Amino acid sequence: MYDIIIIGSGPAGLSAAINAKIRNKSFKIFGNKNLSNKLDKAPKVNNYLGFYGISGKEIRSKFEEHINEMEIQITEERVNNVYAMGNYFAVMVNEKVYEAKTVILATGVEYGKYLEGEKEYLGKGVGYCATCDAPLYKGKTVTIIAYNEEAEEEANFVCELAKKVYYVPMYKGNFDLNSSIDIIKDEPIKISGELKVKKLILKASEIETDGIFIIRDSLSPSELMPGLKIEGNHIAVNRQMETNISGCFAAGDCIGKPYQYIKAAGEGNIAALSAVKYLNLIE
Repeated sequence: MYDIIIIGSGPAGLSAAINAKIRNKSFKIFGNKNLSNKLDKAPKVNNYLGFYGISGKEIRSKFEEHINEMEIQITEERVNNVYAMGNYFAVMVNEKVYEAKTVILATGVEYGKYLEGEKEYLGKGVGYCATCDAPLYKGKTVTIIAYNEEAEEEANFVCELAKKVYYVPMYKGNFDLNSSIDIIKDEPIKISGELKVKKLILKASEIETDGIFIIRDSLSPSELMPGLKIEGNHIAVNRQMETNISGCFAAGDCIGKPYQYIKAAGEGNIAALSAVKYLNLIE
């Protein structure tokens, strides 16, 4: 049982982790050890206090140096769902479950566009974690829409149980897939069915399927955490970064504009301090 679990390793998540460490709380941060690749695209940064005129790559290097000095380790595992369990949170990571007294969401805004029919059939044949739900499709046909290489491992796992697996890659590369998996290089347009999913309609073809798993780099907050209040496309918070769910906080781009690193870092700081205050109240 951790005091705090932080989801996201951009400036908001890292700032939250730093402050959790300073306050001597047990925590775990999930994200990418390469930190924010968007920083690499910035030739010059002039609006981050104390870092005038340096490149995005140089700032990223400073971030890495800071967390390394504080011995903060980023866990590179994909969080599929977060459930509020009353007095704690269950964080689902494939077959594993982590528990924490508080959660800080710092997931950014790269969720991807929904397919037509995706929301309608969520839980009715559409899912986001193939390794979690694969047993439900034993002897059936499954389609995986993949936005990253991590989906290859999930597809290989599913093919051990399913009768047939189709793989629709939305990225380029050499695919490390079981020879029984059919690779469909076409653009998905719509998910259709009746009470449950029946078909994936692509730009130039159609697939009859019993289930569809969509593996994106990250989920939208509303899909990641049931019951979370969303305003527009962002998580609703107050000035203490508190969400509508007690013990859950959010910071960074996922709570709204402006999408700037200095803002995100400040919000991560507030979120961690608010989580610490919350922990002191319940302990």
